Amino acid sequence: MNIDDILYKLSLSKFRSSFHLNKKMIDYINDKGMEKIKEHAYDFINQRLKVKPLNDGKQTPMKGHPVFIAEHACACCCRSCLEKWHHINQNKELSNEEIEYIVNLLMKWINNEYKKY
Repeated sequence: MNIDDILYKLSLSKFRSSFHLNKKMIDYINDKGMEKIKEHAYDFINQRLKVKPLNDGKQTPMKGHPVFIAEHACACCCRSCLEKWHHINQNKELSNEEIEYIVNLLMKWINNEYKKY
């Protein structure tokens, strides 16, 4: 499934579509730049999702960083959601291709939200 298709599918979910960037996060993006946000996305995915953590389902905060909000909006917040929405097996280490897919999805969502401001 391509990124635009999955974003559309996610937009049909009441829960997933309830997430949006706020002014503070837009200001943060303006201050740091999209490349730095993308670096953060890689860091967060590699630290929290590459291997299924013991606290799966609780590792991604619900506020505080644009990537955290994007992770929830895109169902990339935990390995269970990745399996349910993206069919990525939660019991194996993420491949480089899967990490790339997740980061690209998150950045597309962030860019779409950013354009609304």
